[in-house]
Amino acid sequence: MDEQAMLTRDLVLRLCANATEFAQEWLRTDRKIVVPFTATRDTKLIQAIVAAGTAMGVDRLLVCRTRAEHAYEPVTEVPGRTDAIVALIRSWGDEPTDFIVAVEDFSAAVLVTASPLTVAAGPDDFVRPLVGADMAQARADFGEEARTGRDPDLLRAAQQYGCLEFGGRHARGARGPGPDLVERLTRRAESLRENGPGTISGLRVLRGVWGWAMVAVFLLAGVFVPQVSAVLGIALAMVWLLFQLAWPARSRTVSFATLTTVLALGALALAPIALAQQTVAGTTGVALDGWAGHTYIAVPTEEVGKLVPVVLCWLFARRRFKRFASVDYLLLAAASGAGFHLAEHGLRSLTAEPALAVAGPEYGLFTLLPGWSSMPDVGVHFSGHAVTTGLIGAAFGLAIVGYRHYGLWMWVLPPLAVGVAAVEHMTFNAAQVGVEPTAVTSVVYTLSGGGVLTRWILLLLLVVGVIMDYRLARPAAESTPPLPGEPPLASLRSWARGYTVRTGARVPGDFAPIFRRTALLWARLPAVLATTLSSILHELALSVIAASRGPAALGDSWRFLRRRRAFAMGAARAGDRAWRRFPSREDLTATERDLATRLDLAPVAPAALGAAAVLVVAFGATIAATETSGTAGGAAYAATALRDAGAWLGSAPQGHRLWVWAAGVALVSLLITGWRVPHAYPGMRNFLRAPGANISLILGAFAPGQVPYAATGLFGLVLPRTTSRLLR
Repeated sequence: MDEQAMLTRDLVLRLCANATEFAQEWLRTDRKIVVPFTATRDTKLIQAIVAAGTAMGVDRLLVCRTRAEHAYEPVTEVPGRTDAIVALIRSWGDEPTDFIVAVEDFSAAVLVTASPLTVAAGPDDFVRPLVGADMAQARADFGEEARTGRDPDLLRAAQQYGCLEFGGRHARGARGPGPDLVERLTRRAESLRENGPGTISGLRVLRGVWGWAMVAVFLLAGVFVPQVSAVLGIALAMVWLLFQLAWPARSRTVSFATLTTVLALGALALAPIALAQQTVAGTTGVALDGWAGHTYIAVPTEEVGKLVPVVLCWLFARRRFKRFASVDYLLLAAASGAGFHLAEHGLRSLTAEPALAVAGPEYGLFTLLPGWSSMPDVGVHFSGHAVTTGLIGAAFGLAIVGYRHYGLWMWVLPPLAVGVAAVEHMTFNAAQVGVEPTAVTSVVYTLSGGGVLTRWILLLLLVVGVIMDYRLARPAAESTPPLPGEPPLASLRSWARGYTVRTGARVPGDFAPIFRRTALLWARLPAVLATTLSSILHELALSVIAASRGPAALGDSWRFLRRRRAFAMGAARAGDRAWRRFPSREDLTATERDLATRLDLAPVAPAALGAAAVLVVAFGATIAATETSGTAGGAAYAATALRDAGAWLGSAPQGHRLWVWAAGVALVSLLITGWRVPHAYPGMRNFLRAPGANISLILGAFAPGQVPYAATGLFGLVLPRTTSRLLR
């Protein structure tokens, strides 16, 4: 850049409100992280500024004085070296002055005042070398320093940049909405865990005993009623499907236990959906077994009814939904759809002959998102209820989370997703009863991929959701505790940010807005992808290190990561609005410091391997024992499946009916309880000395749904303790 190309006035007007304050409009652009701090004017500060520029991948910096008397001086472009910046400052004279150092595309800057006040603004990679990894704590420390010192300049900066709560000292706590029911129950459980260990121990034993008793009941029911054994394969297939979606959804904030609970709710939702279908059919005079019942009644009621469990979750956890990532909506919707699939096909398997009771290839062990159905003779493919409902949830998640940042156009996605899911479902149901769809339906079905592409579209939306979630949550670093250890891929992030700065600075300002936004989006894409990958690898490396320290550390790290992501998403989605902070930043900071100490981090993940191994073994054994080449039953939907199952159950012997009901209770119990990450594990040394005294911990930590966590912990024991070097 030519030194005469820009005057100080032009740069200051872009970035600053006055000589010592950044402009709020510039700070809101790209939601920059802002951290004010105090620092002496020495070479140490200049070295930190140079390090920040290096982290941004630039070797040239723009420097100028910000006071009005220097408005017509040229902006100086200096090499990113300490001696060059120091020489420029000394050329201004001995009197302290205010000056600014910015990168070429104005995406980051440091404002150094004549007083000890310094303000850093920009991406987290730029701010971190200046104030440290814990930017939230740096802001809190600055606010406390301004409050106790009563310096007017510091107080003004603390209020200007949101480091102080307005009001008296008694009002320093964050104000916001009150807790919802889920938070109250969580707090009650945490209080009981701290103050009533005996009660908690008894409840854990009860949970473990009940879970394994329900496994025994379900297996015995399969012995006495052969059709019940087919339901086990379907249930494991749906849990396997949820795992296939939940593990790559790295930005999720909901636990796997929540997903299995919603799966159970989706299964229970079949009864009210069937009742609604019967009511509509009776009101309109449409036969349930006719083609109109399979298409115009079944499809709308089922697509709407499968979302009812998600709505029920919202009613009990409205504050929690405000902290959701976009992929959480996808996962909850997919879990509800998987539950409906389990109930519908489970009922169909009861009414089929034992030789046909288990579904065929769509439940294969290596099937991507199992549960799909295909009719090759007519060229019709149905992706399954979990996939179609997950597609709707993904579209709503992207719209709800992203519309404030990317525009109202994102609300186009939900209607499109609903249309694709409904057309695919209707076409498949019509093909089952031998009805030709209308020309419009056929065209839309073909354009949407003919059902074959729906699974891939869902995975694409999942990837987009993960990238969007991490990008939105990254600016929340100014209020979120950091992850222990150093972020990986520093060189890749530096290169990507440097590319973004160089490319973005060369986008003309007189472009048409749509072309300029497209060019800037393309310029920022490498930085977005690199920082997202770095965040994912940071969390995975933290899990690997925690696994090497034992199951307890691994469980604590999983809970910390999930709660930290929820906190960051809550801050990112709320913006300047009040929101419910749970858990609090102080609690998260305490957990982060405890983990950093335990993992030796103070100043492919094993979770996937262990959980996948257990699910693969269980699912594979079930499929190998029951696999056939056919599909259960014929054309059916919720109302007819429930009707036929009721008729079969009514004609079955009394003993069979009791076993079927017992199997249903056992299945729901197994899905609702025993899937949470254990809070306590029996110590190996104590267990060998006194195994009887640790029986409660064993039963409490090894419920049926917790076996994958135990497998992961066992895998982690073989890892060396030197894994902490991954984040140093």
